[in-house]
Amino acid sequence: MALLLEILNLKTHFYTSRGTVRAVDGVNLAVRKGEAVGLVGESGCGKTMTAFSVMRLVPSPGRIVGGEIWFSDGNSRRNLAKIPEEEMRDVRGDKIAMVFQDPMTYLNPVMRIYDQIAEAIMLHQEVSRDEARKKAIELLAKVRIAAPLTVAQYYPHELSGGMRQRALIAMAISCNPELLIADEPTTALDVTVQAQVLELIKQLKREMNMALMLITHDLGIVADTCDRVCVMYAGEIVEEGDVYEIYKEPKHPYTMGLLKSTLSIDEFKETLVTIEGVVPDLTNPPQGCRFHPRCSNVSDRCREAPPPMVEVSKSARVSCWLRA
Repeated sequence: MALLLEILNLKTHFYTSRGTVRAVDGVNLAVRKGEAVGLVGESGCGKTMTAFSVMRLVPSPGRIVGGEIWFSDGNSRRNLAKIPEEEMRDVRGDKIAMVFQDPMTYLNPVMRIYDQIAEAIMLHQEVSRDEARKKAIELLAKVRIAAPLTVAQYYPHELSGGMRQRALIAMAISCNPELLIADEPTTALDVTVQAQVLELIKQLKREMNMALMLITHDLGIVADTCDRVCVMYAGEIVEEGDVYEIYKEPKHPYTMGLLKSTLSIDEFKETLVTIEGVVPDLTNPPQGCRFHPRCSNVSDRCREAPPPMVEVSKSARVSCWLRA
């Protein structure tokens, strides 16, 4: 499959009174057309900031300080990190759309649902407000909202969490994007509603032939949804590859720890295995491998220099001195 999104050595830093926070520090990542890629890791490892960087929505005092974000649209290939904001507005929402983890934060509380979706449609398509509203109602039906005509006239506070998330998904797919970024789309939802929302995203991906970047800390969701997985730790990608290969035989100690700490219906665990320690302070990350303070296989070389990213198979790469 042809490359759709290619991130090269991306660095997004935040300049604070405590120092420079290296939220994203040299990330390399690719998404092919029609592919589903999972980006996993603990909270605070830089997953969401990677997505915000792609969308050029990095909040102040952060900014992209290095790297390239190449997006291939038809015959054109643009570096999203460098194009003017006016051109980026044409890409954002039209070619690349994002579903956020807290829909109430990103829905306007004083606008009716169909007006919010219609606004996104009119921004990128030459249609009247009535036509945009009609399409908004059709989209609400497409994301399986019962009585879409009635719900379309509600305000966000009148909807449940699951319905708000569906409305946000409807807004995201309103312009048939080529890439959908879903940032922990099931956060704070009931388990049954989580399953419905994930199934909806998978179905829409198939129907619309979209590529998907799914950001989550839930390895089970990635296994069920994605073709490839990228494991992120302390602002860096430490392992990536085919989902089945990495889940069957992970190479990085951090990936091994994440998999061991998950529960499974197929295996009884009397005690839950955890990864000792916490994600490092990114204003002063550890020298060498950033995972070494928490790693049970640490050596002197791990403390001295960061490991290179090496290929361990045709479909997998890992950044670890044990594999270099």
